Parts: sequence; structure tokens; C-alpha cells
Amino acid sequence: KGDQNIKRWLGTTKWDVIHFNFGLHDLKHVNPGTSESSRNPEDPLQADLKQYKKNLTEIVEILKETGADVIFATTTPYPNQTEGPLRDPGMAEKYNQVAIKIMNRNQIVINDLYTFAKPRLGEIQLPNNVHFKDTGYWELAEKVINRITEALEDRRNRGM
Repeated sequence: KGDQNIKRWLGTTKWDVIHFNFGLHDLKHVNPGTSESSRNPEDPLQADLKQYKKNLTEIVEILKETGADVIFATTTPYPNQTEGPLRDPGMAEKYNQVAIKIMNRNQIVINDLYTFAKPRLGEIQLPNNVHFKDTGYWELAEKVINRITEALEDRRNRGM
């Protein structure tokens, strides 16, 4: 949905920094008839890797046009068995690999939330879930705040 809505979401605001992520919803299974989240492994992914690459490439081009400093946050890990929509084990890594290539090619800063969260999932993530405990969200938010603050300071130092 990001590729369809990104221009509307950006609106006419002049952005200095844009910190964004796509991935976690792309790699979930969905019912092909209803587009609703699914637990059926036979149902397709919301966006397979090929479609994800195409969508993310288009989104990046639109974000670059804003003149903002753009930061991509990697998709956070999740346990092999989760409640809610089916997400196959190991897919976050695959989607992140695609995203990192796109970001590197476009010289976009990467905020690696995946690597930050992975070794600490037991303490910061809810059991059998893609969501985090309050303390986990606070720690992830701190990583995001720090990256945005760095980008704003860098912009100021460049006289922007």
C-alpha cells in the first residue's frame, strides 16, 4: 500500500528528514480473495520479494525528490511462530537484504533496527508476536530519535 499512498502521505509539507520502513506487512501471507491477513501457508505474500523490490525502489525515488535526508529502518525480527498473520521464518532477513541493496545504491542512511533487536528479542519483544513490550518500543524509539537527531544536526552543519 505504500507505493500507492506515499505521495498522499507526504502531502505538500517540506520535510527535512524522513525516517521510514516497509517490510513487515509485505512479508505476511494474505488471502488472495479478500486481501485479509492469513495463517494459510498456501496463500501468497502481500508482496513477494520481486514486488517488494519494485515497490521500494519506486518509494525511494519519490522520497529522494522531497530533498529531505532519508533514513531507512530495517524490518525488525520476529519469532518463528507468531500469533496473527503468518510470516515465514527468515523472511525479515531476505527483505532486509533487498532493502539494504536499494538503500546503498541510493546512498540512503540505514538504521539497522533488525541487528539491534535480534539478540534481545526475549527481553524486548512480546512472546510469539511481531510486536514489542513497552520497554522494547522505548528502546527502538530511542534508536530512531538518535538517527533523526543526527540527521538534523548534519543538515544544520551543512547550512540547510
